[in-house]
Amino acid sequence: MTSTILLFIGGLLLLILGAEILVRGASRLAAAFGVSPLAIGLTIVAIGTASPEIAVSLQAAVNGQGDLTLGNVLGSNIFNILFILGLTALLAPIVIAEQLIRLDAPIMLGVSLLAFGLALDGNLGPLDGTLLAAGLIGYIIFALRQSRSESKQVQSEYAQEFAAKEPRTTRNTIINILFILAGLGLLVLGSRWLVDSAVILARIMGVSELVIGLTVVAVGTSLPEVATSIIAALKKESDIAVGNAVGSNIFNLLGVLGLGALLAPQGISVPGHVLRIDFLAMVFTAMVSLPVFYIDNRISSGAGLLLLGCYVFYMAYILMQAVGSPALPAATWIVALLAPATLVGLAIIAFRHRQASGVKFFRNHDK
Repeated sequence: MTSTILLFIGGLLLLILGAEILVRGASRLAAAFGVSPLAIGLTIVAIGTASPEIAVSLQAAVNGQGDLTLGNVLGSNIFNILFILGLTALLAPIVIAEQLIRLDAPIMLGVSLLAFGLALDGNLGPLDGTLLAAGLIGYIIFALRQSRSESKQVQSEYAQEFAAKEPRTTRNTIINILFILAGLGLLVLGSRWLVDSAVILARIMGVSELVIGLTVVAVGTSLPEVATSIIAALKKESDIAVGNAVGSNIFNLLGVLGLGALLAPQGISVPGHVLRIDFLAMVFTAMVSLPVFYIDNRISSGAGLLLLGCYVFYMAYILMQAVGSPALPAATWIVALLAPATLVGLAIIAFRHRQASGVKFFRNHDK
């Protein structure tokens, strides 16, 4: 048990270190070749911070451990919005850029509903994976085109964080390429350690690989997003904080789940209880973000507390389900009542705020 835990922690540390080295090398290399800071943030950094999820999920898919892949993607997406943005908003209220409200958040919801629809037949196969992966390519192209119309404030935030900080020389180029290769190597090794140890832990603890994926693996692989979002919020770079979480969720569903479905020998099986609980929880997370973002174009500390509360309740429910708690039926009824009530309540608050704000729905805080 001790050696397994150490292997899990070691794999996690390698994943985090690999993601950091990969992002650093790729960002500097792209900046040196004239790629805009905003494009770097929307693509390289977003993919880099999601690279632990990518590495772990693909490793699990290749090994035929689809439950671990599915749990990691669903758990990470729930964690990114409810926990990361909830905690970040408690540390510093997050102002939301209009593009995130009008485009990125609805795209996240649309992609979540698409993945849910594809999973309704109980399996995510090669055709589903191809569709999701193609969606990722389309999203990247769309995001880069939309970045040209971003406000000066948003562009300055990304420029401050991701602008070129070194000249383009042969030596620097070689160093950055070595950083990228080293980061990829650490991600591959770390994912192997983490997947192997997670499977052993699931057997020792008597729980499914899905539960391990939804909890410890999802939280562990999302640590780069935690660091990026919190640091960005404390620097008052709220567009980076929210864009990182929303972008990572889109990448997880289109890229990680899509490639996982393509590589898994028998596809990724989606049991009925996963559709009814965990998949719906992920869709609920995407849905609840919309009215939260709409209210005053910011995530207040009160909204952050609500998001954190939802995550704590979800984790408690998962654990009750794993141990077969006698309180599970009562908790299920509570979820069935509170989830739609929360969505309706937030929607009403957002609508009333729109009415009170006048005809213009968005308040342009960039000016």
